[in-house]
Amino acid sequence: MRHINTVFHEILKLVPWADFEKFVAEQGTDEAVRSFKTRDQFICLLFAQLAGAASLREVEAVMSSHQSRLYHLGVEAPKRSTLADANRTRDSRVFTRLFERVLSMATRGFRRKMGDAVRLIDSTSLHLAGAGSRWAHFSSDVFGAKAHIVYDPDLGRPIYHAVTAANVNDITAAKQMPIEAGATYVFDLAYYDFGWWARFEEACCRLVTRFKANTPLLEARDFPAPPGSDIISDRIGFLPARQCNNRKNPIQSAVREIVVKIETGKTLRLLTNDLDSPAQEIADLYKRRWQIELFFRVMKQTLKITKFIGRSENAVRIQIAVALIAFLLLRQLQQITKEKHGFLELVRLVRANLMHRKAASRLRQTNPPPPLDSRQLELQWQTS
Repeated sequence: MRHINTVFHEILKLVPWADFEKFVAEQGTDEAVRSFKTRDQFICLLFAQLAGAASLREVEAVMSSHQSRLYHLGVEAPKRSTLADANRTRDSRVFTRLFERVLSMATRGFRRKMGDAVRLIDSTSLHLAGAGSRWAHFSSDVFGAKAHIVYDPDLGRPIYHAVTAANVNDITAAKQMPIEAGATYVFDLAYYDFGWWARFEEACCRLVTRFKANTPLLEARDFPAPPGSDIISDRIGFLPARQCNNRKNPIQSAVREIVVKIETGKTLRLLTNDLDSPAQEIADLYKRRWQIELFFRVMKQTLKITKFIGRSENAVRIQIAVALIAFLLLRQLQQITKEKHGFLELVRLVRANLMHRKAASRLRQTNPPPPLDSRQLELQWQTS
């Protein structure tokens, strides 16, 4: 009978192992390590992410129950202390670089098909508790981290991530993000900084955000709003000369204010440096920002990123990187199998069939019963 790999084995085949080993060698994470290499650590963390394991104890127990099939992958169920030590001490840059490599594989050839790149920027808070969480001190008894994400809504994937303590302002983390020349960046009021916006101007980027209520538009000229739309007004003017009393505004060029009415009846004052595109296009771009919120929901509820199996800063960085890698691999699996089911259903099917010997393209189908031998056929005939 033809051998069939487990679903987990099929997913591991999508990992660029040669690049991974190169990253391990460059960071030296396997130096003086006799067993439980960085490769073993990654496989265990990826298994935990796909299986929905929420603790070191659960990772150990679930992997131990599948040891006979994990044996063919060259990995053993880890001891809790071994995995905890690896997450605390090994360089998280190995996993971050692997995320970037897997992303580059997913985006190969896509840019040629796409007109204008759109980038959504936002962050999500992650609760931490227990020993090892002191690095993420937020208040007297609250600890938390933030995952800062740049998301490509056309590709349906995150393209950049960073992790900070929860008390780090979003704009502080955003200033470390790379800026892609010519792209369109969409973000909310947490990133209200004229100096940062000027960097987009220098890179010939289009930005779409919101006005603060107390920011006036000076020397404004009104333009007719498109009839029969939710656009209330469309104006072009200038931002104030200073953002605060002692901060000069480096943006001297004109900007545009578009007031739009949303489904709830509330009005939004949108700000953009695009003076030519239709007002409805700008409003639709800001509306796309909701897609990054849906991505955060998938990461938290479906990939269980709200539960951390390690609470040190390094362990949290590693687990978030592995969670994003798992997301990319599942997206890649979805494209390869060309199944009709959506992403959330795919995640559930992978979790239910993770260690089953089944083709990844047949996750919905039950395995047929094994053929009966001659003795079983004779007994079946006698009893019929």
